Amino acid sequence: MTASLSAGATPVMDRLISRTVEKHRPLSVHFDLTYRCNERCVHCYLDHDNHGELTTAECLQVLDDLARSGALFLTFSGGEIFLRPDLYEILAAARRLHFDISLKTNALLVTPERAARLGELGVRRVQISVYSDIPAVHDAITKVPGSLQRTLAAIPILLQHGLQVKLACPLMRENLLAYRGVMALAEKLGVPYILDLTITPMMDGSSGPLAHRASVSSLLPVLQDARLEACKPQPTSATARPESVGPLGSAVSSGIESPAYQDLPCSAGHNSCYISPYGDVFPCVQLPQAAGNLRREKFDDIWYHAPQLERLRAIRESQLPVCSRCEIRSYCERCPGLALMEGGNLLGAYERACALAEEKARLAGVVAPTSALHRERDRASVQTTPEAEFALLAADSNSD
Repeated sequence: MTASLSAGATPVMDRLISRTVEKHRPLSVHFDLTYRCNERCVHCYLDHDNHGELTTAECLQVLDDLARSGALFLTFSGGEIFLRPDLYEILAAARRLHFDISLKTNALLVTPERAARLGELGVRRVQISVYSDIPAVHDAITKVPGSLQRTLAAIPILLQHGLQVKLACPLMRENLLAYRGVMALAEKLGVPYILDLTITPMMDGSSGPLAHRASVSSLLPVLQDARLEACKPQPTSATARPESVGPLGSAVSSGIESPAYQDLPCSAGHNSCYISPYGDVFPCVQLPQAAGNLRREKFDDIWYHAPQLERLRAIRESQLPVCSRCEIRSYCERCPGLALMEGGNLLGAYERACALAEEKARLAGVVAPTSALHRERDRASVQTTPEAEFALLAADSNSD
């Protein structure tokens, strides 16, 4: 999912999720207000230039449309949201419409006055990116000297004004083993955290950020850390409970599971979506296939009638041509958006997910785990060896 819900579902929330999935109602929306940012993180997937952001009036119209559609959970993000001078006007309008609001920020621009205003408006949660508890590591990733010190200084200020805070730490080559320090920092502050192994291509498809992605073999210390439950099979039955979700996951996702998502690739396009600063509507920020633009169409027209969303809603995990046959599927965290961006096929398997699933399964005790993708490749390579070709030629010669 692309907006923040509660980490532990209640029976009421289970029913709400089930109903919105069944009816294809938008429950949660991730709305990036800007791609401009005061940091230049090495792994970022965004173009930070301003290509014509939605105006204040246009943002308020989007909020009205979302409220009429029945959306409830709203996450404002960026770029850096505090670079929008109209941020508080937008937040106030969202609260008047009774949205549950979460923010994502680097917190460099948080002051006591700004935090107090967020508290007064009833913003529920602020997710803050922290790449390490070591300034040299964090600041090397953000390319802003002193950024860790400023980010950490904001956390007690936000807590003091009644906001929930959550730390998000994407793990990459530059900070892979720093996760332990981030965990300790979160525990010291008394706040939750999420560690994310996902480094994605840029939204335009370019692969630059992938140079910072940690190799699967280098992830062994993380995958073997018992506290993270990284090698625990993913829930697949209708009785799976959201409490099974551990601290290793996606900083983009809500971190909640529900039986309603059984046999669906994810919630994207079913009861959640992503809106860019330019009004483009996507199933998810990690599935950059625009379904429409809010400057030209109403949200409901896009949500209920866009062919891209209709095709996405028809996909079932049990019908995927390769992955449905995979014996280690329960160890896999396949993302349909990354399948499209990295493998070129929304329905297909892709190398990173398969390699990671094999490593998790091996660490969990599965003997010689092999993904369906690699099994098919192995069979194809055997069939095309020189020996096999010679045997075919010999057979053809004998038949003559």
